[in-house]
Amino acid sequence: MDTATHFAMGFGLAGLAYLDPVVASTPSLGMAVMIGTVIGSQAPDLDGLVRLRGTAAYIRNHRGVSHSVPALFLWTGAIFVLIQAMMPQPHWLHLLGWIFLAVCLHVFVDLFNSYGTKGLYPFRDKWVALNAIFIFDPFIFAAHLVGFMLWAAGAHPGHVFLWIYVIIAGYYYWRCQVQRRTTELVRQRIGKAGTFTIIPTLSWTYWTFVAKTEQHWYVGEVISGDVVILDTFSIKPENERIAAAKKSYKVQSFLAFTHHVHVETKERSFGYEVKWIDLRYRSRFQGKSHYMFVAVVYLDFDLTIRDSFVGWIHRGEEQLTKKLDSKRS
Repeated sequence: MDTATHFAMGFGLAGLAYLDPVVASTPSLGMAVMIGTVIGSQAPDLDGLVRLRGTAAYIRNHRGVSHSVPALFLWTGAIFVLIQAMMPQPHWLHLLGWIFLAVCLHVFVDLFNSYGTKGLYPFRDKWVALNAIFIFDPFIFAAHLVGFMLWAAGAHPGHVFLWIYVIIAGYYYWRCQVQRRTTELVRQRIGKAGTFTIIPTLSWTYWTFVAKTEQHWYVGEVISGDVVILDTFSIKPENERIAAAKKSYKVQSFLAFTHHVHVETKERSFGYEVKWIDLRYRSRFQGKSHYMFVAVVYLDFDLTIRDSFVGWIHRGEEQLTKKLDSKRS
C-alpha cells in the first residue's frame, strides 16, 4: 500500500489497542503503543533508502528481505528497544505485541497489490503479488478517516476500529472474489492454456491483465466485464544478443523483480539495443502503446555492453533515448 494508508493503519491499530484493558487503563502505555504501531506500520518500507545505491539496487531490494518472515521479528525488536529506551513500560509484553501486529499488517496488506513482496522468504524466494487491491485504495483510506472522526467525536476507538477492520476484511474477500471471476473472463477470452495475471486499478470496474500462452503474450483490459486485448507479442527464443545483455547487473535486477517480461532487439548505428519491458505497466503516449517500466542495454557489434538503463519512462521512447545518450556523451 501507499505510505499514507500505512500511516492510517498505524493510527487505526493504536485505536484498536484500546480493546486491550491494560492499554486502555494505562495512558503512558497507550501513547507508547501509538508510537510503536505508527512506526511499525512504516518500518518495512525503510528499505527505500537503498535507492541511494541506484535504481537497480532499489528494484532488486525494495519490499524484498525487509518484508520477509525474519524481518517481522527484527523490525519489531528494534522498535520495541527504541521505545523502551525512551519511555520504559512495565507492561512491556503488551507493547511488544501491538508493535508486532503493526509490522505484520504492513507486510500482509502489501501482498495484495501488483508490486508484491517477498513476504514468504526464506520459505519461498519469490515475489508474492495477489493482485486484488490497488496500491492506493480510496475505500480503505476513507474507512480509516471515518474511524478517526468518530474517535475524535468521543466514540470508543477500540470498538470503532474493530468494526472498521471487520468491514475491511470483508472488502478484501470481495475484491479477491472479483479478481478470480475476472481471471476466468480473461481465460475464456484468450481461449488457450497459460498463466493469467489480473491487475487492479483505482476503479472497481476496470482491471488490466497480462496473459502468457505457449507462443504469445497478451496485454489488455477488462471494463465492466468486457475483455479487450490491446497488444499481442510473440514469444521468441533467446539469442546471443539477449544473452550478452543479460550480463548487466541492471537487467539482472529487473528480471529478479518481474516475470511479465517481453524482450526486443534492434540494430542501431553503434551495435544493438536490447530492451525488456514489464507488460504490467502499459499506458498510452501520443496515441501509442507505451510500457513505462523497462531495462535497456546498448551493445556494440562485438556484443560488449556500452551502456544500460533500468527504471521508469513516462514520456515515450524519446525520453529513454535522451537518458542513454546523455550518459554516453
